[in-house]
Amino acid sequence: MARKQKVLVLFCGGTIVMEERPDGSLAVPDSKDSAIKILRDVEPRLSTIAEYDIEFIANIDSTNITPADWDRILHCLKKHYKNYDGFVITHGTDTMAYTAAALSIAIKGLGKPVVLTGSQIPGGRIESDAKRNLINAFKLATMDLSGVFIVFDERIILGSRATKASESRLDAFQTVNGEDAGEINIEINIKSWVPKRNTKPHHIQVRPGFEPDIFVYTLTPGCDPGDLEFLLNNKKIKGIIIRAYGTGNIPYGFERFFKKARAKKLPVVVASQCLHGKTLMHLYDVGRKVLELGAIEGREQSLENLAVKLMWGLRHEPHRIEEIIKETGY
Repeated sequence: MARKQKVLVLFCGGTIVMEERPDGSLAVPDSKDSAIKILRDVEPRLSTIAEYDIEFIANIDSTNITPADWDRILHCLKKHYKNYDGFVITHGTDTMAYTAAALSIAIKGLGKPVVLTGSQIPGGRIESDAKRNLINAFKLATMDLSGVFIVFDERIILGSRATKASESRLDAFQTVNGEDAGEINIEINIKSWVPKRNTKPHHIQVRPGFEPDIFVYTLTPGCDPGDLEFLLNNKKIKGIIIRAYGTGNIPYGFERFFKKARAKKLPVVVASQCLHGKTLMHLYDVGRKVLELGAIEGREQSLENLAVKLMWGLRHEPHRIEEIIKETGY
């Protein structure tokens, strides 16, 4: 008889366990035990898919997630990695893509599935999407594949390419500049390019630690370059991401900012405001000018992935920021 697989659930709170307050707002339960009970009650038959344990990380609205919580998740995965076949992380949707990106970047040598999921509707409501998402996350965690994924509605998305695209649709997440890693219909279908599980004894390398003091600036018509120059006086800020137009185009007048940033050795990453856009800054003079002044191209990556890469690189390898940003790691 085949051994039933074992899954560790890392509990991070989120809408999946939220309760409605008298004023109509949703909030996580005050009690850790009641929050975990709500999660277990979403689908009492999960143990028919895999034996599972729950490890408490946090009981918070994911709006309040911080890099310190990412570090706790990483330490937990490292500690329990050998004892489980896969991992499911229950998490709020607002920052789920950031957490997925953080795990994708900070774990090397991953040979098992790490699956993030949650819900748009609290798990205690009859119409909730929590049950379906949780079941499919468990199934994915036991399959022959490896990597960090988000499972939501019918989509299976690589953690390094995910973005939250809707605040209310049940298919809340999309893949940025690529295809989904799989699809959930009657069966779970995984794309052939997704890495397989490493069945040999192996270790993972975990490098926690993220620099939280970065700044993300979105260009708008007529914006003042002086605003960014002013930011350079704030010694707390260690890196900046500019969400530029189209292929990474930045209006004339920002050249002095880029010169000052380069003199201060402060990395400035340029991303496209387009959800499915990529930077090709050499195509237009308005992009080429700042590229020559030290701008780092974000290429086809999501804002979430770029932000977390910058945060991680600043903490671990600040002299290799440009290389780290350009590494896909998909």
